[in-house]
Amino acid sequence: MATVGQACLILALATCAYGIGASLYGASAGRRDWVESGRRSVYALAVLATAAFAILIAAFLRSDFHFTVVATHSSTTTPTFYRAAAAWSSQEGSLLLWVWLLSLWSSLVLFLVRRRLRDVAPYATAVLLGFGAFFTALLVFSVTPFHTVASAPAEGTGLNPLLRHPSMMIHPPMLYSGYTLWAIPFAFAIGALVVRRVDADWIRATRRFALAAWFFLGVGILLGARWSYAELGWGGYWAWDPVENASLLPWLTGTAFLHSVMVQEKRGMLKVWNVSLILATGTLAILGTFLVRSGILDSIHAFGASTLGVPFVSLIGVMIAGSVALIVTRRASLRTEHRLDSLLSREAVFLGNNLVLVGLAFVVFWGTFFPLISEAVTGEKAAVGPPWFDRYTVPLALVLVLLSGIGPVIAWRRATLANARRNFKWPIVAAAVTLVALIAFGVTQNVAAMTMFAVAAFVVTVVGQELVRGVSARRAMANEGPARALVSLVSRNRRRYGGYTVHVGMAVLFVGVAASTAFQHARDVRLSPGQTAAIGGYDVTYTNATARADYRGDRLERVNLGAVLDVKRKGRHVTTLRTERGYYPSTAAFASGSIVQGIFEGEATSEVGMKAGLTHDLWTAIRPDPEYLNKVIDALAAKTKGRSVDQQFTAVGNLLGVYRQGAFPAQFRLISSPLVTWIWLGGIVVFCGGLIALWPAPDAARRRATAGYAGRVARELGRA
Repeated sequence: MATVGQACLILALATCAYGIGASLYGASAGRRDWVESGRRSVYALAVLATAAFAILIAAFLRSDFHFTVVATHSSTTTPTFYRAAAAWSSQEGSLLLWVWLLSLWSSLVLFLVRRRLRDVAPYATAVLLGFGAFFTALLVFSVTPFHTVASAPAEGTGLNPLLRHPSMMIHPPMLYSGYTLWAIPFAFAIGALVVRRVDADWIRATRRFALAAWFFLGVGILLGARWSYAELGWGGYWAWDPVENASLLPWLTGTAFLHSVMVQEKRGMLKVWNVSLILATGTLAILGTFLVRSGILDSIHAFGASTLGVPFVSLIGVMIAGSVALIVTRRASLRTEHRLDSLLSREAVFLGNNLVLVGLAFVVFWGTFFPLISEAVTGEKAAVGPPWFDRYTVPLALVLVLLSGIGPVIAWRRATLANARRNFKWPIVAAAVTLVALIAFGVTQNVAAMTMFAVAAFVVTVVGQELVRGVSARRAMANEGPARALVSLVSRNRRRYGGYTVHVGMAVLFVGVAASTAFQHARDVRLSPGQTAAIGGYDVTYTNATARADYRGDRLERVNLGAVLDVKRKGRHVTTLRTERGYYPSTAAFASGSIVQGIFEGEATSEVGMKAGLTHDLWTAIRPDPEYLNKVIDALAAKTKGRSVDQQFTAVGNLLGVYRQGAFPAQFRLISSPLVTWIWLGGIVVFCGGLIALWPAPDAARRRATAGYAGRVARELGRA
């Protein structure tokens, strides 16, 4: 099957090359048959990529260690649930996943626009196939997933234990879906610039793909934060890690694009700005993929150094140079149709929103690449930490949330003071009441957090006010009940109210970030069973040690050393926390004939103990000290070396019994953090808003849209 998979990749590369040529020739010569052939090449790429990816997944599921990538990233002890995820934990598999997702999204968009944008689509097809050719060429010539060995090893290396988390089944495909979906509006923007068709038609045709890219990338980022919080054992959800930042960059610029295109559709403004944003977003999506693959920056998420740096840098260079050249040569066509009438207008607020988002992206970009910048300038690689990022991102985030409350209700072109007073009176009152309440309850330690709470109250009140007004108007016109009126209101203007929902979710999310950052209590403490430590008003007692082994067939998969903690507040029991440190025995231990000897020599992961709530999270992670067991390990290893598997498993059980009965001390990280749950709830609200905006319009609205497109389609046919 490896030969079939490799043949699929070679055919896919040839298909991309043919499709690029057919599309460009058909566009330049006016040959619709060649253009159609180029489009069908994308469909063929999807079929070939699907076949290749299915072959690779099947190899992982059946633990076929003849495949080198399977032997180095999976094992027979890896649970079936995670074997498929192991495919994209590898460099080869993740690149194949990129090609597969790109081919699917590209096929979908080209099918949907097959009778529209006839002059733009061939060039967009060529760009999309160009991306496909680049990644397929890497898989054919540099890092093939179908390399095999004649003699398969008896056992594989296994999946990185840190990736054995349910979100890792979803996190990478979500991120890559976001990255590949951003290629769609990027390609159509290139096509529109090539043919000098710079109206909003290409934006309308790709809007849902841009929204989907924003949605999937955001889900991937949030899942990564949750994984970090629950799996890595340090107690945080965002560390300004280079790979985290790389995924955030296109999300920020893409968010700016989704806002500013509304100004172009409504007023014919910001054309240069919009194409610049989407071209930058597409480039940043490739940059995000590059950072994960190259290892040029230290990151817990990176896959180490590779040989792909030069090809990726070359691609990014071509994208930047080509984008700049197209914008410069088309600047006359991109001239704005209207000017900004007033700073007190929705256009001005949207522009301010864009500037803040781009400012955030610049701060994140500069901080992420500062090690490379400093090395180039001074010869020494220096990094900036979270305090540096917080210094600049906190004020920008405050302004961003405030503008998200002002933008939806301020008038286009020019707002009057009377209109502003009507729209913002109660939101300002809500913000003021929130500040007074915080001061009254003594929450005055952090001015930035207090300001965020007040601004969030402003945003929620603005959206609530708009919903109340809309429902009241709907009830008056249609004589509907409140619930039915609300559903009708939202369904008839999904983009507007989906956007409102997103703004509320972001306000809630930022409240969670502000509270958990400003008012967190964290402590690292060494405890023996029976000892107690205080944290954030809670008393945490280490009651007893736990130890257990996980077996899979005749293999020892993991040994878990943990603790049971009793949490009290003012003498009253609150909860019981259980935390473990999992140790994966090294493969060398199995080869040496002494499982006990290698128990603590492999990878290790943390299983955190957590009590989550709307107001507080109590969080703990343990780091046992295996040194106390060394003498026992040495004695058991000497007795069991070369013995049967059952005898060795008995020795492991004896070792764990010693740990459970002994009063061995361990290091604990204890955290009391307020409103962390609001981050996850806010994220859910954000993505519910995204789904509302993405959901197809009802039939009546669709018929109106179809009627509105009729004249445009006729003009396109005339051009073709």
